[in-house]
Amino acid sequence: MPEWIEIASRALLFIFALFLLTKLLGKKQISEISFFEYVSGITIGSIAAEVIMKLESSIIHGLVGIFVFGFVTVLVDFLSIKSKKFREIAEGKATIFIQDGKVLEDNLKKERYSLDELNTLLRKKDVFSFSDVEFAVLEPSGELSVLLKKEHQPVTLKDLNIKTASEKEPQTVIMDGKIIHSSLVAAAKSLNWLHTELDKMSVTLENVFLAQVNSYGELTVDIYDDKIQVPTPQERPLLMAMMKKCEADLESFALQTESETAKKMYQDNAEKLESVIRKLTPYLNG
Repeated sequence: MPEWIEIASRALLFIFALFLLTKLLGKKQISEISFFEYVSGITIGSIAAEVIMKLESSIIHGLVGIFVFGFVTVLVDFLSIKSKKFREIAEGKATIFIQDGKVLEDNLKKERYSLDELNTLLRKKDVFSFSDVEFAVLEPSGELSVLLKKEHQPVTLKDLNIKTASEKEPQTVIMDGKIIHSSLVAAAKSLNWLHTELDKMSVTLENVFLAQVNSYGELTVDIYDDKIQVPTPQERPLLMAMMKKCEADLESFALQTESETAKKMYQDNAEKLESVIRKLTPYLNG
């Protein structure tokens, strides 16, 4: 057998083996990894590379090696879940860099971080002055978590006492011109509804690259031809406009009538409609 065919065969075998091992180890191995998982990953890759290139002639020995390392990694993860002390040994502990707005120099030295490196980590969090920080901690993954001082924190809708509608996950109902029926069911919509909405937009199914149903049950569409503008859903803004017009009409009727009974009726209903509009504004503001 030619050598290049043997190397290709070994490569395919170890790609499958490493894929299987990664599945067993879980998503953590490819996201935020601990020190042990970092070392384990490098070792597994090195063993695979040596066997593929025939530096280690025995395929079985290579497979045994990487699966032993995989088993040990799973075991360490299991023990880390069960024991906090073991987790701190295997994954490390978080280190406080800034507390009560003061930089802890000793902790920086302990983790071998310079002030320039700390400033770089802060800038990645859109913080350009350490005096704006109330608390900052270096996580075991190497990421810096930052809590800004109260006066430097972004203003939220809750701070302004503004109510807003809760958001749900958008359901992708069309992808590459194909209807995804499971997502359509999850959005509680029918095929007839979908085709009707597409007809309103003058869009054919085959020309739809992506279509989603949002939290309000509205269909948003992206088509293949980027030069064509697809109209955005107008149901909520139109409903809001209609309600405000009704409120204005009731107030106008109250001013025009000479009957005190009718005037009171118009004013009362205008106030009730205003209250409804106020409650529905977060949902109908488009």
